[in-house]
Parts: sequence; structure tokens; C-alpha cells
Amino acid sequence: MTESNYIVTGMTCGHCANSVTEEISQLGGVTSVDVDVASGRVTVASEQPLAEDAVRAAVVEAGYQLVRS
Repeated sequence: MTESNYIVTGMTCGHCANSVTEEISQLGGVTSVDVDVASGRVTVASEQPLAEDAVRAAVVEAGYQLVRS
């Protein structure tokens, strides 16, 4: 099990968190996604390390920006 932390900008509400959670959850091996809207922190648990490009693409698909991991 691997846990990774990311910072996502542009989220302002629960709907934002749900959108990011939904997109990242579709990545292979993801077991959980925890989003803190106030800080922008997104914690992703997965069976193996995730490619940052894949996480970035999922965040962009949700309508937000990954600023750092």
C-alpha cells in the first residue's frame, strides 16, 4: 500500500472534492482518496505508486490544477 499527497488548486466546495475524488478513483490501483478543500491537500492510497502524470490528468479532467505533489 502506498500513500501519496498532492496539492490541488481551485477547489472551493464539497462538489469540487467529489469531482476530484471521482476522477482520481478511476485510476488503476487506487483504494481511497481523501480531499481537504480548505488546504487543497489530496491524499491518495493505492496498491502501487501512481504516475504523477496520471494523477495530474485526472485532476485536470475534474477541472482543477495539480500544483505539486
